[in-house]
Amino acid sequence: MRIISKGQYLYRSILILILILQKALASEIDNVNLQVTRYIDKSWSLLTRDNWVQSSEDPKLLTDELIVYLPKDENIKAVRQKNIKCSQIKFKYLPRDYTQIKKHGLLFLPYPYIVPGGRFNEMYAWDSFFIELGLLNNNRFTLAKGMVDNLIYEVLNYGTILNANRTYYLGRTQPPVLTEMILAYYQKDPNKLWLKSTLPAIKKLYHFWTSPPHAIPNIGLSRYYSDGEGPTPEESPLYYEKVLNYFKTHSITDYDKKLFYDNQHNKLTRFFYIADRTIRESGFDITAKYGPFGIGILDYAPVDLNVLLYKMERDTQKIYEILGDSKEAMLWKDRANIRVNNINRYLWDESTGYYLDYDFKKKKRKFYPFVTTFYPLWAGIASKEQAAAVVRHLPDLLKKGGIVTSLNNSGLQWDAPFGWAPMQYFAVLGLEKYGYKKFAIEIAGKFINTVNSGFQKNHAIFEKYDVNTLSTRTDNKIKYSYATNEIGFGWTNGVYLVFSKFLEQSTSVKD
Repeated sequence: MRIISKGQYLYRSILILILILQKALASEIDNVNLQVTRYIDKSWSLLTRDNWVQSSEDPKLLTDELIVYLPKDENIKAVRQKNIKCSQIKFKYLPRDYTQIKKHGLLFLPYPYIVPGGRFNEMYAWDSFFIELGLLNNNRFTLAKGMVDNLIYEVLNYGTILNANRTYYLGRTQPPVLTEMILAYYQKDPNKLWLKSTLPAIKKLYHFWTSPPHAIPNIGLSRYYSDGEGPTPEESPLYYEKVLNYFKTHSITDYDKKLFYDNQHNKLTRFFYIADRTIRESGFDITAKYGPFGIGILDYAPVDLNVLLYKMERDTQKIYEILGDSKEAMLWKDRANIRVNNINRYLWDESTGYYLDYDFKKKKRKFYPFVTTFYPLWAGIASKEQAAAVVRHLPDLLKKGGIVTSLNNSGLQWDAPFGWAPMQYFAVLGLEKYGYKKFAIEIAGKFINTVNSGFQKNHAIFEKYDVNTLSTRTDNKIKYSYATNEIGFGWTNGVYLVFSKFLEQSTSVKD
């Protein structure tokens, strides 16, 4: 008979206790994951806008009328007849010159759509990509296709994909992800007739991004550029007062302050407002990576935009290959090859191992470590050596709750300490593509845990998170522009579902 010492007994007891606790913890995590995924599935209905009364309400702008503007080729009589019960809505044609609009309103879209949540009660451009991924994960195919078709409708009827479908967003777009959305839906429903029908919008959108003022002369890359007069209607006047005071009291080395601030009259210039609208067009509203308030953005070829355009070129090549048009496919392949050479020439920084935005006026890259350094991995642009160099920065960028947006705590929401679902997505998929699956799993797991933590405390999903502390509170950390953290939230929902599936598949492979 074997005699077990007290020490051995205690050791075994501790091991058993640890195993019990691990199983209990795993069960608790699984339970939270289930709660969150159920919440997301139910939230799509709450975030769906399929009637004009609900859609027209705008928490960002007080109005005394609910107006829906239609493009000139839309049948306004048919729209009015279809919505005859919406007596409080005024349907009007959009003026040829949208700057003449006296009262802002909603822009007509033909299909129901998902809004992000909170104060954002309209369909947003690049949010829609991550929302679509979530809808496809939840088998809501009709709604997902409607989102894609709405963006195509915007290109054909409003000239481009809009920041969102409000009149005050006319003239401003967001990062281009249309072809990603088209192919994501096509994978679920391989209808070649529909796929072919998307090509006119793709070509028109591509021309928009590769022509002045977006095209940068001589370097074969593009920039963000949004025209417009005065403050953006959706922004609080307090923001512009704070910016004015900052310019008045601070010296600035990142850009020529005189272009944006009239010291003699103590006012912001027209050029400032163009730059302000442009930083919002970038989707990073607001970050200090182009200097205070991002106002130097007009002089930069950004990593993110040009990688997305490369991906658009590759996606369009793939679409033509699916349709059997090898000649057009080769044309788009050549465009992609030219762009990737220019990305490597101007945006890759060998000395730091980062992809950096390029100041084409000063003819140099700006050192500002930012999460967009993972975009080239996501798109498959990086060489193995470049990818390895980017990965070496993970100890700086990876925090307790996921990837941090930048290393600069600027008091702006698109900088430290915040992490955003789309940025986690690009990092995780990029790392996985280059064989760094362990890191991809770690980031996905951390972000899932961050969302779960916020859900347990608030029973909600949020726009962004403090990835240092896993906190959903932002009002005490954001000094400029809106400081709230909106609930919903469309793109967080989508990325959460993508990561849940990714982690589940990774675990099953291990098993």
